Amino acid sequence: MQNYSMARAKENAMVRGEIERHLPAVWRFALSLSGSQDVAQDLTQSTMLRALEKEAQFKGGNLAAWCMTICRSIWLNERRAAVLRTHQSLSLVPEEAIKDEKPSSEENFFATEVFTKVMDLPEAQRETVVLVYVEGFAYREAAEILDVPIGTEMSRLAVARAKLVNWGSDAPLDGAEK
Repeated sequence: MQNYSMARAKENAMVRGEIERHLPAVWRFALSLSGSQDVAQDLTQSTMLRALEKEAQFKGGNLAAWCMTICRSIWLNERRAAVLRTHQSLSLVPEEAIKDEKPSSEENFFATEVFTKVMDLPEAQRETVVLVYVEGFAYREAAEILDVPIGTEMSRLAVARAKLVNWGSDAPLDGAEK
């Protein structure tokens, strides 16, 4: 029995280390859900805490997807708990919050512009774009995280892509006429 406890403790320590590695991705996803840096920070902290509390429930597989599922679950629970839904403004994210140290400054500037435009998308499209294009999840994995059919996931991505492709034009992202 002692060997099992030691093995479980070692496995939990490994999971804890891996959870920390996914912190930036969870924060970006939380930001895509909430649109607010402060709320994203709180949501990320709640997600990490819940993941650590429930680490025994993780049965292997994609730990990042598991964390994203927890994050979205917490977000939805918080939204359901609110009597009145408040709309938060989508403030611009500082460049240092989303830039990657490896690309050139021009690539970082472009990435910041793109992320800002992504934040202008409706929530369902925004969370889908972040999971698939920013975090690199497969369509099926993202659909499972968001608990939607894969066809819905693909439709959201197609609409979001069309909006983002047209962002340089005078057409507003919401598709409304001027």
